[in-house]
Amino acid sequence: QVQLVESGGGLVQAGGSLRLSCATSGRTFNSYAMGWFRQAPGKEREFVATVTTSSGMYYADSVKGRFTLFRDNAKNTVYLQMNSLKPEDTAVYYCAARAVGGWRIATTTSEYDYWGQGTQVTVSS
Repeated sequence: QVQLVESGGGLVQAGGSLRLSCATSGRTFNSYAMGWFRQAPGKEREFVATVTTSSGMYYADSVKGRFTLFRDNAKNTVYLQMNSLKPEDTAVYYCAARAVGGWRIATTTSEYDYWGQGTQVTVSS
C-alpha cells in the first residue's frame, strides 16, 4: 500500500508560479511511475503529466512548456513545477502512483493504482 500526500496548492495570479509536491510512503518509491491529474468543477479528471520509473516524462499539450515534473527518489517525492499559470489551470490537482508497467507512459486514470487527496490550485485573472 502506498500513501500519497499532496501539498503546495494555493491562489496565484495569472502568469505566476506554484510548485506542487507529492510525498509518498513506503520504501519502493522508485518502482512506481508517478502522475499528476487535475479536475475542474463539472469536468472529468484529466491527465497533466507523468514520469516513469526510468524518468521518462510526458506532458499534456495544454501544459507542455509551462509545467515541469521531476522526481526525487531519495526523498520519495515527486514535484510539479507550474509556471505561466492561466485561469484555465484552476482545478484540484491529484498525484497518482502506478505499480505495474512503470516503465511505460500512462495517461488515463484507470492505469493508476493509488491516489492522493488532492490540492486546490486557483489562478485568478
